[in-house]
Amino acid sequence: MKQIIAMGGGGFSMEPENLLLDQYILNQAGGSRPKVCFLPTASGDADGYIERFYNSFSTLPCETSHLSLFKLPTKDLTGFILDKDIIYVGGGNTKSMLALWREWGVDAILRQAWEMGIIMAGLSAGSICWFEEGITDSYGEGLETINGMGFIKSSHSPHYDGEENRRPLYHSFIHQEKLQAGYGVDDGAALHFINDRLYKVVSSRKHASAYWVEKRAEGIHEKVLPKEYLG
Repeated sequence: MKQIIAMGGGGFSMEPENLLLDQYILNQAGGSRPKVCFLPTASGDADGYIERFYNSFSTLPCETSHLSLFKLPTKDLTGFILDKDIIYVGGGNTKSMLALWREWGVDAILRQAWEMGIIMAGLSAGSICWFEEGITDSYGEGLETINGMGFIKSSHSPHYDGEENRRPLYHSFIHQEKLQAGYGVDDGAALHFINDRLYKVVSSRKHASAYWVEKRAEGIHEKVLPKEYLG
C-alpha cells in the first residue's frame, strides 16, 4: 500500500504545541515505535529546524533520525532511506530541495520507498514535492509555478489560508492553464492519499480545510472537501 500525507502547513514546524497531524502520520505506520526520518533539505539542513524535529518527536512514540545532504550519515543513501517506516519532509525552498535530491539520486530512492509502502509525508515544500505541479515562493519574489516529482497526478498549493496571495494566484494559474486542476490546503489540514487516490482529509485545527480547484466553462470552481478533525 502506497501512502502520501501532504500537509498545507502545521505539525511541529508551525505548531509545536499541536502535534495532532504528526501523531496521525505515525498512526498510519502501525507498530508501537515506527522509524521516522526527517529530510530538512529545503531549509538547507538548518540546525535549528533539525533540533525542533527531535524536540517535538521525542514526545511521540517513534524512533527518530534525519538525513542531511551536507553531512551525510552514510554513503548508502538507499539503504538508509529504505530502512525507515516514514519519510517526513520539511519546508523551505522547493526548487533547491528538488535540485539537490536529483543530484544525489534521492528523488529516485524516495519513489522506490513509496512504492515499497514507506509513508511519504511533509508540509509546504515537503507537500508540493509529491505532486506533478505546484505553487511556490522558491524564486524569492512572488509566487511561481513549479514541477514536482509527480507521485500524485495533479497540482497543489499549501498555505492556502496562511498567505493572502496563495488562493487568488492558485486560481489564476489554473484559469490561465499554467497549472492543472488540484488541491489547495490550509495550514493545519492534510491530504492523505492511498494508492494514488485521496483517502481522506484530516485537520489539526477546526477551521482548516482542503479544496479541489478546477477550471470550468464558467470560471474557477472550488469545492470544499469533507474532512476529519483530529482534536
